[in-house]
Amino acid sequence: MDEPTIAARSRRRARGFTLIELLAVLVILGLISALVAPRVFGFLGRAKHETAGTQIDRLDGILDIYRLETGTLPTEAQGLGALLSAPAGVAGWNGPYIKKAESLTDPWGAPYIYRNPGSENRPYEIVSLGADGRPGGTGDDADLNNWE
Repeated sequence: MDEPTIAARSRRRARGFTLIELLAVLVILGLISALVAPRVFGFLGRAKHETAGTQIDRLDGILDIYRLETGTLPTEAQGLGALLSAPAGVAGWNGPYIKKAESLTDPWGAPYIYRNPGSENRPYEIVSLGADGRPGGTGDDADLNNWE
């Protein structure tokens, strides 16, 4: 009597999951990911925006050091590349002021925009156009700069 019971149990265990059970699990996983994914991507976008702001602040401070040592800011033609290698004819250059060229690109992979002179009587400007790479925008697409 015990023999058929043990064999029946073994057959039931060997069958595995039914198709309905697997579909139910996939639906549950899909619902969970649909609820969680937008929040995760929102955090990622916000983190990139904050990182860009921090990098701009850092470049702003490095340009102050560059100006103290050379007596001038890089020209717009020299750009932020003047922080990596000495531009021709600049006395007092004591760089490199940054370690990697990647420091001159925003978290979205676009180079920071450097203007000298800047607008509205600013000596210079450092700008990132945000996630969309176009002027203006809101949220993650908002522009970042060194004066706000």
